[in-house]
Amino acid sequence: MASRASRSGWGSNRSATSRSGSGSIPSATPDEILRALADPSRLAVAGALSRGPRTASAIAQETGLRLDSVRRHLSRLAKVGMVEVEADRRTYRLLPKTPRRAAEEAGPPRDPGLALGTVDEEEESVLRQYFRGGRLAEIPVRRSKRLSVLQRLALEFDVGVRYPERQVNRILERFHPDYAALRRYLVDDGFLSRERGEYWRSGGRVDL
Repeated sequence: MASRASRSGWGSNRSATSRSGSGSIPSATPDEILRALADPSRLAVAGALSRGPRTASAIAQETGLRLDSVRRHLSRLAKVGMVEVEADRRTYRLLPKTPRRAAEEAGPPRDPGLALGTVDEEEESVLRQYFRGGRLAEIPVRRSKRLSVLQRLALEFDVGVRYPERQVNRILERFHPDYAALRRYLVDDGFLSRERGEYWRSGGRVDL
């Protein structure tokens, strides 16, 4: 069966143009865009750019990645319209609307209790065990199970978007009253990064 993205013709007739005027960004399907973000290192590069325009060298310093790896990741992100190069040809800027639009086109909105993003039956079983009626019944004590829950919660945060702490709390409170614990776990386990009261996605998978 054809995917929603292919039925909608999202990538076949769309042409994106760089705001910097540097040229046309090749069109990409929602699946191609979201898969480009499925690599953890590439997601870290996008996370660095969510804090503002950066050169490849600055991103390498912030993320601890090799400069040549950063450049490869930037090239991949640029091919799917996630980043653009500014006029100086050295500075990269994130285009956060691209993954958000791709996620909307790739499938239906996420239901809070739905076991999306699972990679195997075991992980899906964990989510079904702990989610009840769209709420998190309890925060797992065992770390392996808690990571499955955190992975699911991380999908609520769009790549490239910075969230004030109050908004993070509101999102997490929809699932469990102890939003502070969930927020702390998401940061400690590398799903979210934090700086000066703002949070952004820096790890985990991207919902395909």
